[in-house]
Amino acid sequence: MSQKPKVLIADKMDLNAERIFTERGCDVDVITGQTPEELLEIIGKYDGLAIRSSTKVTPAILDAATNLKVIGRAGIGVDNVDIPYASGKGVVVMNTPFGNSITTAEHAIAMIFALARQIPEADLSTQAGKWEKNRFMGVEVTGKTLGLIGAGNIGSIVASRALGLKMKVIAYDPFLTEDRAVELGIEKVDLEALLARADFISLHTPLTDQTRNILSAENLAKTKSGVRIVNCARGGLIDEAALKEGLDSGHIAGAALDVFAVEPAKENPLFGTPNFVCTPHLGASTDEAQVNVALQVAEQLADYLVNGGVTNALNMPSLSAEEAPKLRPYMELAENLGSLIGQLAHGNLPKISIEVEGAAAQLNQKPITAAVLAGLMRRYSDTVNMVNAPYLARERGMEVREIRNEREAVYHTLVRVTAETSQGPRSVAGTLFGAAAPRLVEIFGVGIEADLTGNMLYIVNEDAPGFIGRIGSLLGENAINIGTFHLGRRDAGGEAVLLLSVDQLIPQDVIEQAAKLEGVKTVNALVF
Repeated sequence: MSQKPKVLIADKMDLNAERIFTERGCDVDVITGQTPEELLEIIGKYDGLAIRSSTKVTPAILDAATNLKVIGRAGIGVDNVDIPYASGKGVVVMNTPFGNSITTAEHAIAMIFALARQIPEADLSTQAGKWEKNRFMGVEVTGKTLGLIGAGNIGSIVASRALGLKMKVIAYDPFLTEDRAVELGIEKVDLEALLARADFISLHTPLTDQTRNILSAENLAKTKSGVRIVNCARGGLIDEAALKEGLDSGHIAGAALDVFAVEPAKENPLFGTPNFVCTPHLGASTDEAQVNVALQVAEQLADYLVNGGVTNALNMPSLSAEEAPKLRPYMELAENLGSLIGQLAHGNLPKISIEVEGAAAQLNQKPITAAVLAGLMRRYSDTVNMVNAPYLARERGMEVREIRNEREAVYHTLVRVTAETSQGPRSVAGTLFGAAAPRLVEIFGVGIEADLTGNMLYIVNEDAPGFIGRIGSLLGENAINIGTFHLGRRDAGGEAVLLLSVDQLIPQDVIEQAAKLEGVKTVNALVF
């Protein structure tokens, strides 16, 4: 009986998360509030780690997490996870981008109203016994232009709410298509136009090298006089010192931040600035959102650990629970083909193409590509999987091309992997036989049907009588038992290919003896 995957919930989250893990076949421990040193001591025994924002997953933690397969962040931001290092370790990193989308969008709308009507300052004044009606002159949002920096999941929800308030919505987002903008009822613009036209600006973009300080001092100076700025996305998107200068000068009429460059923000130059509103990162803080993200992270981690489903992964192609059973034999085939070409192709491999044909072309190709690379990159490292293989390929400057061909040829379904080598292109292909049995059907232009499994011997030789007897005698003399025997050739009397499976690892001296047999051109020991 296989052992259940073991999961650690390291941050406080809804109790239903523990229940879901248990119901879906995982053992779960809930240990929250640990110091990094305490987490370091226990992380090695867990397959999955569920966190919110408190736990920091550093390289040191990942080095100690020798069994860790997946990290799940209950929420959107993953600033507390070293994703590149996790990817290098082959650990999947997931988030839950949809569980708190409505909550965060509503908080942004609330901030817009707080700025428009100066609600926080008016509340303080009134509760202090003052009655300063003339001091707090607000503005209507109706008819105003809202500029969205980022129009993805949360930004699009903000857009729909703003349109309901009769605002005009414009958006800067390099990934927003014209068709999607029309569908949302908004106008796609460049950043310069947004800065010049927006009465309110709301940020809804991740923090990346490209978006850091997107509202820099230079860009804030380009905004419309009297602009009001809201950030419920990530700290670091706005130059906070420049924002204060804009508020002090009156060029910026108001700013509302739920996030800061340094959190927790116990002190900040913006605190106490007139027309400045802030909250302590409350964008996802509703009862509904807390339940949603906890349920989602538990479902996603359990699905991955038990069924192989990949949802909302940040460093691996998505693979739904419905897709996983159908794709699993293709991924096994793809990994074997990648491994085969990695073991046989010599020298640097600058380009790899993965072609899916027939029934395979109807499937999600990204996991197939990742599986090919996982097999291929084992020529460089023993600790490769579908997560870190694409990163290793990029590090080596490898160009990866995907080809989809829906026509059926000789086989109902086919996966072909072609590598550019110093000797020219080298290609291997495979199909699925029966219900889901992966099978090699072509190697370097020679048709040959074989299962790729265990220890194998690959030989290219001259097609001449007596060779099979010679190789059989050699293996027999060295007490190496042959499991299966597969032959292929280009032409009678030309070049032939022999692929043998054997019951043990073939010693190097036997390989050297085989290479000296009459007619032998190439000999390789293979391991799958």
